[in-house]
Amino acid sequence: MITFVSVDDSVSRKFLNVKCSNDYGTKFKSCVPKKCGRAVMDDVVSFEEAVYLADLAKRGMKHGGSSGGPTILDLHSGALTYGEKFVNIYTLAKKLKTGELFTKKDFEVYKQVKNKIKNAIATEFNIDQNSLYLTKPTFFSRMTAKPAKTIHDEYWHPHIDKTTYGSFYYTSLLYLSDYGRNFTGGRFVFVDKNTNHTVEPKTARVSFFTSGSENLHHVEKVKNGTRFAITVSFTCDPKFAITDPSAEP
Repeated sequence: MITFVSVDDSVSRKFLNVKCSNDYGTKFKSCVPKKCGRAVMDDVVSFEEAVYLADLAKRGMKHGGSSGGPTILDLHSGALTYGEKFVNIYTLAKKLKTGELFTKKDFEVYKQVKNKIKNAIATEFNIDQNSLYLTKPTFFSRMTAKPAKTIHDEYWHPHIDKTTYGSFYYTSLLYLSDYGRNFTGGRFVFVDKNTNHTVEPKTARVSFFTSGSENLHHVEKVKNGTRFAITVSFTCDPKFAITDPSAEP
């Protein structure tokens, strides 16, 4: 196993080129990848923005939590893990009379960070930014060493995003905690033919990659501590586009 980028590294850009699969078709010419691979960048998102988003995630997740495996918070749909099921956080907040759960600034920072990541992906892959759309699921995740209760909790199985989600063309992750400091285990692993390549999460680190079968991957089981991240997904197909969350419905 090769460490592609460690938690102690500080990289403005590290890119590994991989041969493209045939998963993308030719329909969206200005958007489909002309080259494929994976990138890690530590200066796309500021440390302050990452800390702000981590706080936002914690504020939302305190109203729910998984009984095993990851806790998910999706600001777009309102989905929040609650035991072994999902609830709508906006509906829950009204029921609990918590007042305003998320502020206008929360949504502004979220959108600002999403746009920075989108711009980095468009620049790296030399595609038209206007033909790239945010898609679902885009969500915060909190992982702990809690044992899985359902099959959906088992995040450590290798998978291909384009196969799992269909709409994905480019996948990105923004890490909101540090490997080795906030948690152990939980490294991101690209499963390659000869050797695996790992990315060690670090607060404000952005990792992104083409979503096809050239980038089979999984996350190691978290051994202890808490791992926070946000998955931000992009599609080339406008029919799968989602809008930015702007206010609680």
